Amino acid sequence: MTDSSTQRPVRILAVANQKGGVGKTTTAINLGTALAAVGEKVLVVDMDPQGNATTGLGIDRARVRSSTYEVLIGESALHEIICESGIPGLDCAPSSMNLLGAELELADFDRKAHRLRDAIIQCRERAGCDYTYMLLDCPPSLNLLTINALTAADAVLVPLQCEYFALEGLSQLLKTVERVRRTLNPRLAIQGIVLTMYDKRNSLSAQVAEDVRAVLGEKVYQTIIPRNVRVSEAPSHGKPVLLYDHRCAGAQAYIRLASEIIRREQQMRENQ
Repeated sequence: MTDSSTQRPVRILAVANQKGGVGKTTTAINLGTALAAVGEKVLVVDMDPQGNATTGLGIDRARVRSSTYEVLIGESALHEIICESGIPGLDCAPSSMNLLGAELELADFDRKAHRLRDAIIQCRERAGCDYTYMLLDCPPSLNLLTINALTAADAVLVPLQCEYFALEGLSQLLKTVERVRRTLNPRLAIQGIVLTMYDKRNSLSAQVAEDVRAVLGEKVYQTIIPRNVRVSEAPSHGKPVLLYDHRCAGAQAYIRLASEIIRREQQMRENQ
């Protein structure tokens, strides 16, 4: 997405998987932190009623007055709800439990699938809304909140857990992406698949990784996120793992993932 100003174009990635517990929110907040660490200006947009991206960035939801819910129903502008995370270069548009009822409320709205996209366009027209990456943390379902994120995004980043049922449901997500591309957002692409919760002691993890690469090829990132206790502990401290313990294997993996994403983006721009 670009505008007519001299701002660098923003790259909008929807972090999505309708299966819960795959490391989606963990990927959103730690990838955002890693991108900010190398000089990108990042906004994490929390579209999940559970609000784990919000709390995982140290934001007290009890003190949030307006959230992505108010943005979707038109009561607040996106720039009005943005909170600083305390991490230089990384902000958050927080969620609230009110998002649970947003799908029913949006049913009668015009352009109900474009509410987030329109809000982002308006934000980009304002001075100071000069993010280079927006990461849209989606709920674990293919509902209207996720459709709004896919309609607003340039591409989809799919965290995929290294377990027996890893590929189950992925085809449904890919079909949804294709439907959104045909009907709502022709520029939408698959940015990549990131394998998460990899356990090198478990031969099943290696087999799943091999199977996924056989099916999806270069769409799968080379970086694999390991199963790591420090990654699991970090959210309870309101911190990304890169701040909680930047030396642990999980934190180092997200740093490598950020570098790989930036390289892919550069190659894509060079090939255009």
